Amino acid sequence: MTGREDLVRSVVAAGVRDPRVLDALRDVPRARFVPSEYVDQAYLDWPLPIPHGQVTTQPSLSAKMIEALDLTGTERVLEIGTGYGFQTALLARLSCSVYSVERFPDVAEIARRNLDRHRMENVKVAVGDGTRGLPEHAPYGAILVSAAFTSVPPPLVEQLIAGGRLVQPMGPGGEEEVVLFEKGGEGLMRLRTVTGAHFVRLYGAHAFPDR
Repeated sequence: MTGREDLVRSVVAAGVRDPRVLDALRDVPRARFVPSEYVDQAYLDWPLPIPHGQVTTQPSLSAKMIEALDLTGTERVLEIGTGYGFQTALLARLSCSVYSVERFPDVAEIARRNLDRHRMENVKVAVGDGTRGLPEHAPYGAILVSAAFTSVPPPLVEQLIAGGRLVQPMGPGGEEEVVLFEKGGEGLMRLRTVTGAHFVRLYGAHAFPDR
């Protein structure tokens, strides 16, 4: 039977070194954030199916993306793509507050229940078009996008503070580069490629047309 330390070892083997990210992985029980039929696979480092043809992000990939944001604990974070809330919970452990946007109301409700069960009081989950961000809570010190598009939606750039970091899979969906950006005086600057990955497409007004 695999457990949290097995998952942490897998994440370390994938190249993640930030001790705060690793401690968050130890603190947040992934088994409470996956569909009940996949609980026995919760601490394996792979994505798991959730409704609407979506999957949870592979834990080591979430960890790499979060590590790239270089969170200090003071940031207001915007997450695009809540899923069942595991990555949201990790972000909540590492930042001041998290605002997460999910397309599907039923998935968002499951995420809320999962997060409430663990008393994640610094998280709010909204249903909507993630490509529009959440301007009512902006600006954000960091933004994490968990779906792929060929460019960063302009509203997300607008809602990011100067010096803030944004991570997004860049590509058409299916085979991407996860890229770290920083907002400078003239907009986003590409800092580096975090990793290669396979993501679902980003849908919305500023990405692929919603299905």
